[in-house]
Amino acid sequence: MNQTINQVTSKQMLGLMLMAYIFSFAIRMIWVYQFQDNADFFWNGELMINTNDGYFFASGAQKELFGLHAENPRVFGMWDYGVIFFTTVLAKITPFSLETIILYMPAVISSLVVIPIILIARLYGESLWGFFAALLGSIAWSYYNRTMTGYYDTDMFSAMAPMIILFFLMKSTMDFNLRSALYAAVAIAIYPFLYDAGLSIVYAMGIMYALYMVFYHRQDSTTYLSLILVFVSLLPFQFASPYSYIAKIFLLIFLYIILERSTLDQKKSMIIAGVLFVLFLFFGNVIHLVLGKIGNYISTGTKESGLHFYSVVQTVREAGQIPFSTFANRISGSQVGVVLSLIGYIVLVLKHRAFILALPLVGIGMFALFGGLRFTVYAVPIAAMSVVYLFFVLGDLFKDQKIKYAFVVLATAAMIYPNIMHIIGYRVPTVLNKAEVQDLDKLNKIASGKDYTLSWWDYGYPVWYYSDTSTLIDGGKHNNDNFIISKIMQTTSPELAANLSRLAVETYVDSNYSIVANTLFKNGKEDQVDPNIFLGELENGSYVLPKKTRDIYLYLPYRMLNIFPTVAVFGNLDLTTGKAERRITFYPTSVTNNKDGVLSFANGIVFDAKKGMISMGQQKIPAKYFIVATLDKAGNTKLQSQFYHAEGGLIVLYLKSYGQFIVMDIETFNSMYVQMFMLGKYDKNLFELVVSSPYSKIYKLKK
Repeated sequence: MNQTINQVTSKQMLGLMLMAYIFSFAIRMIWVYQFQDNADFFWNGELMINTNDGYFFASGAQKELFGLHAENPRVFGMWDYGVIFFTTVLAKITPFSLETIILYMPAVISSLVVIPIILIARLYGESLWGFFAALLGSIAWSYYNRTMTGYYDTDMFSAMAPMIILFFLMKSTMDFNLRSALYAAVAIAIYPFLYDAGLSIVYAMGIMYALYMVFYHRQDSTTYLSLILVFVSLLPFQFASPYSYIAKIFLLIFLYIILERSTLDQKKSMIIAGVLFVLFLFFGNVIHLVLGKIGNYISTGTKESGLHFYSVVQTVREAGQIPFSTFANRISGSQVGVVLSLIGYIVLVLKHRAFILALPLVGIGMFALFGGLRFTVYAVPIAAMSVVYLFFVLGDLFKDQKIKYAFVVLATAAMIYPNIMHIIGYRVPTVLNKAEVQDLDKLNKIASGKDYTLSWWDYGYPVWYYSDTSTLIDGGKHNNDNFIISKIMQTTSPELAANLSRLAVETYVDSNYSIVANTLFKNGKEDQVDPNIFLGELENGSYVLPKKTRDIYLYLPYRMLNIFPTVAVFGNLDLTTGKAERRITFYPTSVTNNKDGVLSFANGIVFDAKKGMISMGQQKIPAKYFIVATLDKAGNTKLQSQFYHAEGGLIVLYLKSYGQFIVMDIETFNSMYVQMFMLGKYDKNLFELVVSSPYSKIYKLKK
């Protein structure tokens, strides 16, 4: 590329950074503009966030700021996660509310990715290349999805932090200044505090840096000194937790001062670097970490460790294989765009070999084809730099500089356009609506901080945040205990639901918060309990339970209706074999056509309401009942029932107030979720209805 025109002053570079940052932030305000008048998405005068995991970190901020969640073992503090730290500090030093900070913080932090992109380009005197790449990279599909306004999560650091590390690593290969390696080492040391989920990426970048330096610069005097700093930064400092990051930074600075003044010859520094590399591989548990991450995202089937529990991984969309079109859209906005980006990266490495250091980011992005959506985000900034670099190289074919830059501008705009169109159409709702939050707020006024609310893991973090109660499973703790909650939701025995609820919570607390299912069933031990016999005993009303130490609530939300078949999978198991106990039929749907009492549903099922026959494809199945459930003004459920066939195996339930039909088998109809939420029926000796609305029902356990 012609560098004369592309070179800009430091002041101009800062101007480019500011413009790119404003562009990135402004694009993220589209979502706010779209929903600013939707009262259902507001709470405490502010738009609510749009990611479940955000409430995990927001609960941590509540703990630091207001002293909430003191008895919740799953809520962490400001020194455990960078996002909680920054949120807490901002809430204390700015006039903004916690709700405002968690809403806008993702846009504020993630847009900083433009800085390392432009700085990397400036290493080659090409700040304009960096500017155009920053415009694309900061708002490209995958990065935007995980850093949009309201997406309050550590993902706001996911691409920005590695790009800062990459900048300093690349700089150290060009200026051979040990200080650049120090900055890279400090950035690496801080990284787990910001985004621990990407630790394997940083490990890969460190190893790639070592290979690159030894291969290309093994004779340089600073090579092994730089590697010493980098490997020390990669070593885990668990003994100093939660202040290990501060301790490591001071150690790195101290080590840098010593190395700067030392007279170590190359052979000794090589040996020290080699020893540190071995220690890093051993204590960092590198192989296990990397292979473990890969295994987690490509595994399927049941989890076998004594008893056979269902694995959650294959039910998570972002952890599944994705088609090339989705992969391409996520990284560059189009299939043509990602192909051009790949070509651009090859050209970039051929022209500037230091970009080999970005290979781990590119590689993990490619792994998304097998590992799932979440991995695409790492490759976005490099893909943006690569494709824009290709545009500049092609632009050099034009002799006229005006034509060249017109080409670069138009080509970059063509790459940005599909991403902008995606953003405009990406109207993600808030996690909960106002009415749902009002229900949890009512629970908050009833319950104490030591109480437990049992529900599916999707709702764990919001339950913490809005009700200040604890849970058994949540968005980060969905292990074998999924079986417990699923069994409570789908059992037809109120006694089993009540006994298992009390036993599970008291066991969880008494066992120092161990996995309840493993503790109750003694999973994998010599004296392992037969879960079928044990669960049968819990159906007995006279079962002797542990002493009550806290209240327990069942949270049954309407929004669980559509995922109930997935919820049921985890508890519909014979744990001794891992096989499903029965075939569950549960099809939520709506009517698309009603002709003379023959209802055609959106999912293809046809129900003849006169004859009581259900058609599923070529099958004709007799229905036993058609039941209409209606909510009155007082919130009570009124039922109308029509009997059809004594031998019928299915029931059609019409939730009239919701316009929702469900075709289900009889046992599922008798499950706790269907009976207690949809029909409002419950054993008043075991449960008390404390919160009731069209959006959720919350029951207090009397046992």
